[in-house]
Amino acid sequence: MCNDSYVRFSNITKVFGPVKANDNVSFDVKKGEIHALLGENGSGKSTLVSILSGIYTADSGQIFVNGKEVVFSSPKDAIDAGIGMVHQHFKLVEVLTAKENIVAGSKIGFFIKGKELSNKITEISEKYGLAVSPDKKIYNMSVGEKQNVEILKMLYRGAEVLILDEPTAVLTPQETKVLFSILRKMKEKGCAIIIITHKLNEVMEISDRVTVLNKGVCIGTVDTKDACIKQLTEMMVGRSINLDLERAETEITKDPMLEVKNISYNDALGFSILKNVSFDLHGGEILGVAGIAGSGQKELCEIIAGVLCAKSGEVLFKGENINGLSPRTIAKKGIGMSFIPEDRLGMGLVAGKSIVDNVMLKSYHRNKGIFVDREKGRKLAEQIVKDFDVSTPSVNHIVKKLSGGNIQKVLLGREVGLDPEILITAYPVRGLDIGASYNIYDILNREKRKGIGILFIGEDLDVLLQLSDRLMIIHDGEVMGIVDPRTTTKEQVGLMMLGKNIEEVL
Repeated sequence: MCNDSYVRFSNITKVFGPVKANDNVSFDVKKGEIHALLGENGSGKSTLVSILSGIYTADSGQIFVNGKEVVFSSPKDAIDAGIGMVHQHFKLVEVLTAKENIVAGSKIGFFIKGKELSNKITEISEKYGLAVSPDKKIYNMSVGEKQNVEILKMLYRGAEVLILDEPTAVLTPQETKVLFSILRKMKEKGCAIIIITHKLNEVMEISDRVTVLNKGVCIGTVDTKDACIKQLTEMMVGRSINLDLERAETEITKDPMLEVKNISYNDALGFSILKNVSFDLHGGEILGVAGIAGSGQKELCEIIAGVLCAKSGEVLFKGENINGLSPRTIAKKGIGMSFIPEDRLGMGLVAGKSIVDNVMLKSYHRNKGIFVDREKGRKLAEQIVKDFDVSTPSVNHIVKKLSGGNIQKVLLGREVGLDPEILITAYPVRGLDIGASYNIYDILNREKRKGIGILFIGEDLDVLLQLSDRLMIIHDGEVMGIVDPRTTTKEQVGLMMLGKNIEEVL
C-alpha cells in the first residue's frame, strides 16, 4: 500500500434542505488500499460517494485525485477521471451479453470488432481474476457473475478507483470469497477501493483502513488491524451495543401450526417461480429461510398470507387449507396470521397516512356499526410508539417522514399487536442500522417465547444461523433442504443456496 493519498476529501459539506448530509468530512484513500466506509443509515456514506462518482456536487470543500483537485458535474466526468462505482442494484441490460453491457455508453471500443473486444475483455478478466464469459447473456448469469461484469465494465473504462456499495448483500459465502480474492488482486495492481458495507466481520477481513461517519460527521479513520468490532460499532452509533444474538429456548409445539404441501406457482408470464415447496412451522420456533434473492421467497410469503394463490398444493393452518383465500377471509376465519412484507411502504403501510391511520388499517373492520373508533386507534398507536420505542413527534405524524427503522417498528408493532399465532416476516432489517436491527431481533425472540410460529426470510447468513431453530434453504424455487443451524456451517448453506441438495452437502 502506497503511503501517498490517491483520493482525498477535504472539508466536504453537502446540505439537502434542513439536513446536513456531510459536515466538513475529511479523509483520504491510498493507492493499493481497500478502505471501508462505515456508518448508520443517514450517516452520509451514500452522499459522500455520490459526490465522488459525479452524481452530486459538494456545496463546499475539495476533492483531490492523484494530487489534483477535481470537480465532477456528471458520472461521466468521474469515469473519465478513473473513478467507477458498482451500485448494490446492478445497472445491466439483461438481454445483452457481457461485452455489450461493458461497452454500452462508452466511446472506448465502440467500433472495435467483436473478436478483438472479446480478447480485450478476457485480458482484463485474467489480470484481475474476474471470471466473465464475454458472449454470455446477463439473464443467464448468477448474481456473482453479474457483479463481475459491473466491475469489469469500470476497469474497461479505465477506473483506478472503485467504489462498491454493499457488494456482498446478495452473495453466497462462496461468491463473497471469490469477490474478496478479486479485490485483493486489484489492490495488488494499485487500485484504490472504497467499500460500503454493514457487515462488520467482512470489514475486519477485507479492509486495510476504516473511516466511520456519524450523522454526517467523520468520527475518524482507523487501521483495521488495530480495531475491533466493538470499537467500530461504538464509533458508528455513539454508544456501546451488545452484538450477541441469542437463540431463545422455548417449548416448541408438537403439532405444526402451518403445513405447506407441494406448493407450485407460476408468474403472469408462465415462468415457474415455486416448485413443489413443502415444509411445516411449529409454534414457539423461528424457521429461517435462506436463498439468493429472487429464489421465490417473496412469492412464498405472499401465498401463505393470501396475497397470491398457488397453482397447486396446499397451505394448511391447523389442518384447514387456506390456499386461495384472501387475507380478509383468512382473518374472518379467526386465523391469527400477521405478515410483514419485504416492501414495507408499498405493501405494508400507506406512506402518505399517519401512524394512527396505518395502525387502523388492520382493525377498522372490527368496529361495530358504521363509524370508525379513531380514539381506540389512537390509543393503540400510542401503545405501539411506547412499546417499540418509535421516534416520532406524534402518532399523527405521516409515516413516510419517519426513518426506515421507525417505519419498520410501526409495521412490526401493528402486526404483533394483532396477537398472531403465526408471524411471517421478509427481510425485516433490510436498510436498518445496527441498533434498529438488533432491536428487531429481540422482538422476534420475544414473540417466539409467547409460542408464536415465526417464518423469518433473511439475507444475513450469520444472523439466520444464530437466530433460527431450523433453517430452510431455497434455490430457484425449490427447497434444497432444512437443516439444524447449530450443526451446519455457513459454507454448507452457501452450497445449498447455489443449488446443491442436502444429501450432496451434509
